[in-house]
Parts: sequence; structure tokens; C-alpha cells
Amino acid sequence: MTTPEQLDERYGRTRRRRTPWIIAGIVAILLVGGYGWGIVAQSMNQVDADDLGYTLVDEHSVDVRFQITGAQGKDVVCIVEALDEEFGVVGWKVVEIPAGDSHAQALAATIPTVAEATTGLVNTCWVA
Repeated sequence: MTTPEQLDERYGRTRRRRTPWIIAGIVAILLVGGYGWGIVAQSMNQVDADDLGYTLVDEHSVDVRFQITGAQGKDVVCIVEALDEEFGVVGWKVVEIPAGDSHAQALAATIPTVAEATTGLVNTCWVA
């Protein structure tokens, strides 16, 4: 045994093993990359809806104007609701919107109601 080996043995020094650290680094990079891709994929399928206004047509219907953004080239489905003065749902409609070429689309929907509505709004939208 050589002198450096004897000293290493005496004082408990061993060679550093780099393989576990390399494997741990690769796993960490893969996990961070997978998480990042999940966030990007989720944001690509996100649809935002903004209420532009409503018009009370009569006591049994309301027109709702709204705009969707972020759904370029994808079919979208929205739930549009009519509410009474106590914010109870008095009518709703599923609006299917075909894919469009623009980033934002302005739309209108007429909602039949069972009682007089005081407002109309978009509840939610998603990519179909």
C-alpha cells in the first residue's frame, strides 16, 4: 500500500462517488422540465371570457354580449346565464363556438328565462 492510500485508510477518507449526484441531477432536470411543460400545456388550452353587456329583451329572454380570448384555432364551449335580482339563475344556455382565426371573438347569445332576469353573464368557458 502506498503512503497516500495508508493515510486515506487511517483518516477515513474515501473517493467521492459522483454517479449518485449525476443521477440525482438528471432526475431533477427531468422533473422540472415535466412540470414546466405541464404549465405551458395548461395555458395553451385556457380560455378567458369577459362580459361586454346585456339587454333585457322581455320577461322571458335576455341577450348577453361577451368576448372570449385565447382560443385561436380551437372550438370553445361557454355556459351563459341569466340571473334575477337575488342572483338566482333563471335561465342558462350552452353556447358552442367554432374555431376562429383571431385571438379574440366578440359574441352574443339570447337566453330564454323562466322568470324576469335582471342581468346576464358568462359563467365559464373551456376548450372543447
